[in-house]
Amino acid sequence: GFGFVKYDDELPDFFINPENTLQAMQGDTVRVSTLKPSPTPDRGPEGKVEEILEHAYERIVGTFSLGSEARNMIGELHLSDKKTMNFKVLVSGDGLTPNDGQVVVAEVTRFPDKIHPREIIATVTETLGYKDEPGMDILQIVYSKKVPNEFPQEVLDDALEIPSEVSESEWAGREDITEQTLVTIDGADTKDIDDAVVAWKLDNGNYHLGVHIADVSHYVTEGSSIDAEAYNRGTSVYLTDRVIPMLPRNISNGIASLNPNVVRLAMSAEMEIDPQGNVVNHRLHTSVMKSHARMTYDAVNKILEGDVFVQDEYAKLVPMFKVMGELHEILYNMRKNRGAIEFDAPEAQIIVDEDGKATDIKLRERGTAERMIESFMLAANETVAEHFDKLKVPFLYRIHETPDADRAKSFFEFSKSLGHPVVGDPSKVTPIMLQKLMEDVAGDPAEQMISTMMLRAMKQAKYSPDPVGHFGLGAEYYT
Repeated sequence: GFGFVKYDDELPDFFINPENTLQAMQGDTVRVSTLKPSPTPDRGPEGKVEEILEHAYERIVGTFSLGSEARNMIGELHLSDKKTMNFKVLVSGDGLTPNDGQVVVAEVTRFPDKIHPREIIATVTETLGYKDEPGMDILQIVYSKKVPNEFPQEVLDDALEIPSEVSESEWAGREDITEQTLVTIDGADTKDIDDAVVAWKLDNGNYHLGVHIADVSHYVTEGSSIDAEAYNRGTSVYLTDRVIPMLPRNISNGIASLNPNVVRLAMSAEMEIDPQGNVVNHRLHTSVMKSHARMTYDAVNKILEGDVFVQDEYAKLVPMFKVMGELHEILYNMRKNRGAIEFDAPEAQIIVDEDGKATDIKLRERGTAERMIESFMLAANETVAEHFDKLKVPFLYRIHETPDADRAKSFFEFSKSLGHPVVGDPSKVTPIMLQKLMEDVAGDPAEQMISTMMLRAMKQAKYSPDPVGHFGLGAEYYT
């Protein structure tokens, strides 16, 4: 069939007619020539695939079926990936011979071509189990998406060399904040706890906010095998029934996790915030800290809602949580006044049992505690970004540029057609214009559609060495 080639985040994709695809598969990296220029600004040029530079599906995952009509083939693979499931995959006898019904990993040895446009030949390299085993559906996704789910032995060996406790020598040059009443607030099932917060009211009427992040870089040094593996993974991957960590678990769940009542090393941002939400003073420093409680969003929400039983359980911390609640309201109103756009799209939470089978689907709740931590992290990130810009040193910022006038105009027309006109000039769009629109459509049947189309009209947030600001947050600085 026909296809599209993405070559620029800001420009429409190339259109490729069926006879010009060179049998490239979904996700392949290709070299394209232009056959016809773009007919309109919102439609891309027509192109021809000249060369396949890199195949996206060098490794495939599927269920093995014994026997094949094809000569010299031991069976076939049935793929679960919607992008490839219509291809016929023949399994050669050059690799492993799995049992009928086993889920396997296979290396592609022949890709589709002009003679066999819908056929792939592959060799089995690994068996994962049977398709009805608990968690096998998730494991198939892990392998098909090439998520690294096992650490190289060198990385595991190096991780074992990292101590499980903070030594006295590591306190040197760090500020001791172990007496401050720091707490962590996370989901009940969070394993790697990497941030802690503390707040109190100052005598001058301002607020002290401390945001403290586990100092992972102290243990994962640049250029080490652990650093290289973390760079390769990029992030931890959170799946329905498991987490595939970026770092070995003795680091992510151990020495670099801010577990309660143990000393940990941290990077700290301490801010003084006035009643209008402005950061009037701040300090960034390394520290030695201790979490005084491992709190959950649910527990903190109940405290803020006045649940006397939970308040009694955490009586010593209740005054601080009330101060945190006040500060969150101040920060939220400050962001709203400057035009921050809040997308509160519904999110499903899938509940699974011990066998990995879905038992329920619930609406994921975002209570005051979740929004409060978001407020504190935004304040810290903005403060850090501005700090390094003022120092005039190289730094990586998270930026979100103003939408293009053409896309903004199209969105304004779309929203107006649904009975919700945007007040303002699309060539000079501001965050406040879109924020007011979201307030106007709140609860309306068209809310979700308008929200989705608004997101499509915006540019993607990205990292940049230049602090051009963050449109969606209405922020001058962000990281």
